[in-house]
Amino acid sequence: MNFPFFIARRYFSSKKKKSFISLISNISMLGVGVGTMALVIVLSVFNGMEELNRQLFRSFDPDLKITPAKGKRIDVTPALLTQIKQTQGVKLATQVIEDNALARYADRRVVVKLKGVDSTFEQRHQLDTALVYGTVQVMADGEPKAVVGATVQQLLGINPNDILTPLELWYPRSDTRSLNLNSPDAFNQQIIRVGGVYMLELRFDDYVIVPLDFAAELLDYGTKRSSIELQLQPNADADAVKSDLEKKVGDAYVIRTRDEQNADLLRAIRLEKLFVTVTLGLIVLVAAVNIFFSLSMLVIEKRDDIKMLFAMGATRSLVKRIFLFEGGLVAFAGAAVGLMLGVIVCWVQQTYGLVSMGMVSSLVDAYPVKMVWQDFVITGLLVISVTIIVSFLPAKRAAEMG
Repeated sequence: MNFPFFIARRYFSSKKKKSFISLISNISMLGVGVGTMALVIVLSVFNGMEELNRQLFRSFDPDLKITPAKGKRIDVTPALLTQIKQTQGVKLATQVIEDNALARYADRRVVVKLKGVDSTFEQRHQLDTALVYGTVQVMADGEPKAVVGATVQQLLGINPNDILTPLELWYPRSDTRSLNLNSPDAFNQQIIRVGGVYMLELRFDDYVIVPLDFAAELLDYGTKRSSIELQLQPNADADAVKSDLEKKVGDAYVIRTRDEQNADLLRAIRLEKLFVTVTLGLIVLVAAVNIFFSLSMLVIEKRDDIKMLFAMGATRSLVKRIFLFEGGLVAFAGAAVGLMLGVIVCWVQQTYGLVSMGMVSSLVDAYPVKMVWQDFVITGLLVISVTIIVSFLPAKRAAEMG
């Protein structure tokens, strides 16, 4: 056995060590354990939140989205559509028209995001699991239907079973020079029946999804489109398909993956995760300061042992390693217990969902948790690094006693 480690282990586990130093050492282990457990739990919760948002994205956003590099409209030609559909990995290409519009139902009004889609949208089956009423069909028996988000339904008080009250959609006419809000002639107006209601999350629930031709007529888009949304084959690599498409369609279009479409939100989650990691790392540092004090006092208490070791031929390097190992054992014991407790708490939350999010309209009742091995490595490296830093000075002082 390594001699410095053997001596350090004896100091660490000695049953005769009933002094104040022992109390400080135990407090150090407890502090490191609590800090480590908190890091594991909080990082796993942030991972869970990121994964939950990705699940929401998959329920609404396409795998790839093609938008114009300049302006708001794309001139979708048959040649362009053929190029896109023949790209390896592309399963469906949905033409989309999207803009804000005024929705009116009975005596209520609200501004909504109007999204016109072609027939391939129904084949994507993205909203199937989010439906709370009706179907995702935007055309039924030759009649256009609207699929609305839960927020729109609540704000307008829409009753899907009321066949007498249609949903009215208004959009300013493009040939009107000055907009007169009191003049009905200043707006294009269309009526449509609600055929389905879905509920995902607030940022997705303010949409009204209608047939493409219906939106084109209301918004004066003609043959232009806002974007082309692509659903890929199950095993297709989104980045590889994106790269292939960029070579084909040129610089006139911007192609974004699902993560890139929601880059701001994902970036915010990662920044919050980083700041929380730094904050909890400071807690571990405070606990490590206790290791510094306990080692310093241990060096003073073991002066006779240190002199005896030097008399027996021990080098300064060997004595220094003894106290570095001692600090490492204190930190490792605390970190091991903290990691174990953190894993147990995360597993219990994953399995039983004990801690609720407290949101009635949320898709999940409890805080989502996802354990990632990289977080355990980061936590371990953080604890080891802090321990080595705070243990170095006491170990150096012990080595200088010879």
